This record gives sequence, structure tokens and C-alpha cells, in this order.
Amino acid sequence: MSPSILVLANVSATAERAARYAARLGAPLHANIVLLNLLALNAYPVMLTPELAEIETREAALERNERLEGLWSIARQLPGLAVVEESPGPMFDAVTTAVRQHQSLLLVMGLSAEHGLLDHLLHNQILPVLRATHLPLLLVPEAAPPPVLPRRVLLALDGDPFTPNIAARHLAPLLAACPATFTIAHLAEADESLEFSNQLVRAELRASMLLPTDTPVELYQITHQSPADGILQASFDTQADLVVLVARPRSFLGRLFHRSVTARVISRSQKPVLLLPAEEAD
Repeated sequence: MSPSILVLANVSATAERAARYAARLGAPLHANIVLLNLLALNAYPVMLTPELAEIETREAALERNERLEGLWSIARQLPGLAVVEESPGPMFDAVTTAVRQHQSLLLVMGLSAEHGLLDHLLHNQILPVLRATHLPLLLVPEAAPPPVLPRRVLLALDGDPFTPNIAARHLAPLLAACPATFTIAHLAEADESLEFSNQLVRAELRASMLLPTDTPVELYQITHQSPADGILQASFDTQADLVVLVARPRSFLGRLFHRSVTARVISRSQKPVLLLPAEEAD
């Protein structure tokens, strides 16, 4: 069975762009694209009179049909195999079931400018799913440029040891298939020896096995900026098509999107951000 990329297609108005990015990334591996329509996100239990309930039901059915038609229209325009599925159950059950059925390598979600809604969805819907699946997550901002297969990839590393989890390691062939130059954005401490830290982060990247050992890697040193500002500046200076962040368990499974470097990069980046979960250090 071919691997798949699962697009959470109705959590924002950016489903089409997210799906196109997913298709571009998955093309070298011939990954199928699954657009998942989550009915539970649109359910608001309120007390209605029978007449109003009937109207509400009709309108909900029309909206659902229009949404499905729109998603199938997107799917038919994507290269390779793409399908649309929907689930009436809770998001947690719907996504974990779809991941298991389709052997998904990656979750993809579009980010809209509606930060209040985004914050609510991330905390109450997305995080429980990430805790359950431990899958890498690609976030595609509304302001992202047209989808391309990445030619310049920026990996943000702080020099601390990390081991990608099993799901992240399964994504390594996808990164290796990108005809890209790779740059490490190293978050260095002020008193760090630059030569030593350069060797350290290169060694950590090789040990992670995210890239083939002979992959040329450039280095971008961040020393006098906040980590988030430095990563965003590095993304701009290197003209990165994709920013990769290592999501450690203490943030990825705890407060990934709240008062963290990851949250600030996600909220301000105009380039897609790929979160790769790491194992907990001993």
C-alpha cells in the first residue's frame, strides 16, 4: 500500500493551498493525498424549536454537500491519486482512524489569519491528535507562496541531542527526495565556541539520520537575536521554501503552541513550517 499524506481539509479556508503543498511534497514518493472533511468541527449543539432544527439541518446538509464538492474539485486537480473522506465522529477518532487506514506519513493543515479560531482549534482539536499519532505536522500559512517542491530547506537546531521519533524517521526519504540545499540555523549561546558548536550541530544532524550522511549542509549562526527572530531572519536570508523545527516532547506534547519558540515562528512565518517530533531524551 502506498504511503499517504493526510490533509485536515476543513479546519481553515486554506485547504486548497495545503493540499497542493502536500501533493508537491509527496510526489517523489508517489504518496496518496487524503483530504479529510471533519464534520464534528461544524457541529454546535444548541436547543432549537422543531421548525428551526429542520431549517438548520437542511442548511447543514447543503453546506456539507458544497464543501464535499469543493474538496473533490481540489482532489481532481492534484497530481497523482487524491481522495476525499469525511467522518462524523470526534476529530481525535477521525484522524487516528484515517492515519491507521492510509498509513499516513504526515499531517498537513492550512493556517488562516483568524488567530483566535486557530488558537482554539490547535489547543482543543489538533494537540490531542498529535499526542495520539506523534506524526510530523506541516503547517501552511495563508500568505505562503505558490506550492513548489522545496529547493532550499532551513533546519533549526539548538545543538542539544535529539532523536527523531519513528514517524519522523519515516519521513526522511521525503526530505532526501527533495532537490534542495539544506541549511542549519544554529541557535548558539553567547559564550559558545562557534567552531565547536558548528561541529556539534553537524554531528547531531548526521546522527539523527534525517538526511543521507553525504548531504552537503550549510550553516547559519544565530547568536544575537531571540531564537524565533533568528529563525525567521534565517528563513528570509536563505530564501528558504520550507522551515523545519524539531518538536521536543516537552513542547510538542505539552504546550507546543503556547508561549514557545515554535508558536512564535508558526504565527509569523510566511513559509510552510514542518514540525518533526523527537523522542524524549533519557
